[in-house]
Amino acid sequence: MAKRLDIIIFGATGYTGKVAVEKILTLANSGDGLTWGIAGRNEAKLKEVLTEVGEKIGKDLSKIDVFVASVNDDLSMKNMTKQCKVLVNCVGPYRHCGEQAVKSCIETGTHHVDVSGEPEYMERMQLLYHKQAEEKGIYIVSACGFDSIPAEIGCLHFMQQFEGDVCSVESFLQMKNKKKQQGPAINYATWECMVHGLANAKDLRPIRKQLFPNRPPALTPKQKPRGSIFSNPVGDGWCMPFLGSDQSVMRRSQYHFNSEKGWRPVQVQCYFSVASISTVLTCIIIGFLFSILTKYKWGQNLLLKHPKMFSFGFVGAKGEGPNEESRKNTEFNITFVGDGWSAKKTDGQQQTTLPDTRVTTRISGMDPAYGLAAIGVLVCATTILKEANSMPGRGGVYPPGAAFIDTSLMAELQANARETSDCRIIELVRV
Repeated sequence: MAKRLDIIIFGATGYTGKVAVEKILTLANSGDGLTWGIAGRNEAKLKEVLTEVGEKIGKDLSKIDVFVASVNDDLSMKNMTKQCKVLVNCVGPYRHCGEQAVKSCIETGTHHVDVSGEPEYMERMQLLYHKQAEEKGIYIVSACGFDSIPAEIGCLHFMQQFEGDVCSVESFLQMKNKKKQQGPAINYATWECMVHGLANAKDLRPIRKQLFPNRPPALTPKQKPRGSIFSNPVGDGWCMPFLGSDQSVMRRSQYHFNSEKGWRPVQVQCYFSVASISTVLTCIIIGFLFSILTKYKWGQNLLLKHPKMFSFGFVGAKGEGPNEESRKNTEFNITFVGDGWSAKKTDGQQQTTLPDTRVTTRISGMDPAYGLAAIGVLVCATTILKEANSMPGRGGVYPPGAAFIDTSLMAELQANARETSDCRIIELVRV
């Protein structure tokens, strides 16, 4: 049997997949001898991607292995996944396309990472396939892109720097473009995932009842969510609850730390900030339309058919995404503000006084939705290749924080991202 490639990028002709092809060359040229290939439904389009990227960087990529595979063809999936050690899955929406790749990876003994931001898919995969993945000795790790690597890494960094017991953390995401946004800010596939995710949010409750049967003990003081709109406590502008997957992913990691390590789980609330009240009103209108239309099949179809109209131009039409200049001018930062106790309790003892310490940290960078997403999922893949012995158990389905807490992912992410998207963790600031 031929030696497996280290990585195959599945969905290389899609928007995020194509960026991943560009970014993997940095890793492949790092001296580690990384071997890789690409996969998708259309061989001609896959070869076009290699030609396009090769011309862009001045390198001949014609010898890179190409695999034809479709989530609708189980045999083609197995023929692909058996050719690599780690599958980097960029094919969404994951609610419809992700399980086929996970099943194939388990059958062929292949690790799997993806850039999903869909809680229902991620938690369903953990419920259905954790034991099977553990028995096979492979790791299935989702949310390895902008959803939710910065949030998970930022929270782990906060926990590592906090000298004592952490009670609760609030995260505040801020994004801005150094120049006026030209064209859409996100691509159609991301919008599609959002529509299907909200439409099927009700499916999460029964999954979580089975996935988390033993809830951690009630914590005091209990973290109280802020209001729907409030002044930004860590900068300018206004804040609203962040409806992305970060909060659910971070809470899964905290559940793991509590059940497997006996740590006090950190209570988490996630928010995002915008510069003006007019942007707040736009978000409210989009959110209102989403909440109404996603309840009905006809409404979902309407949102999917007219993404530009219902997002006020924020989302591109099918096949359209942000241009490279706009991507590279997009900055983000997530500020973490948390309370806790300077003295750490051991052996599961509860704190009996009010928190006495507050700490602030920040993670920031450029090109978060695509450049950082591609770097994040690729570095997660190489971390599994190099440091599986430092990951939990013998395998399984995990969120990134739980999977990589004892690895060098944080340092590797900074080192690799600095070469491309300037992701950096800012020094810890105490206030």
